[in-house]
Amino acid sequence: MTTSLHRPFKVLGIQQVAIGGTDKQRMKTLWVDMLGLTQTGTFQSERENVDEDILAMGQGAYKVEVDIMQPLDIDKKPAVHTTPLNHIGLWIDDLPKAVEWLTAQGVRFAPGGIRKGAAGYDITFLHPKSNDEFPIAGEGVLIELVQAPADVIAALT
Repeated sequence: MTTSLHRPFKVLGIQQVAIGGTDKQRMKTLWVDMLGLTQTGTFQSERENVDEDILAMGQGAYKVEVDIMQPLDIDKKPAVHTTPLNHIGLWIDDLPKAVEWLTAQGVRFAPGGIRKGAAGYDITFLHPKSNDEFPIAGEGVLIELVQAPADVIAALT
């Protein structure tokens, strides 16, 4: 792969780090009580099998989320607790263009397509494992691409 490819989008920065476990309250003790992050929201989804608290550090375009997640049902998939560092989220300036271009380059996406995420932004995920049809993937890491809002795009470009 060459670095001279023309990309019709930019990765602007880290939007989030998602941490999975079996006890969200224990994670909250560290991230909120000890480290001082602020809880800005909650999210539950049976489809995603997740009970999630959205924490934040920083402000405005420089805000980074730390999402702490536990499964709604420990015996169901996806198993958000089995990988403690569940995924990282990257701000993208033009998510539809990014998905179109990356797919054409052979990047594998997880099922679900572009959809609203826990924080209300459009999101999609790069699959952690490649296959014959799509030989490029996260090499074991689930990567969330997040559509950056206008103020983040302006601040980070």
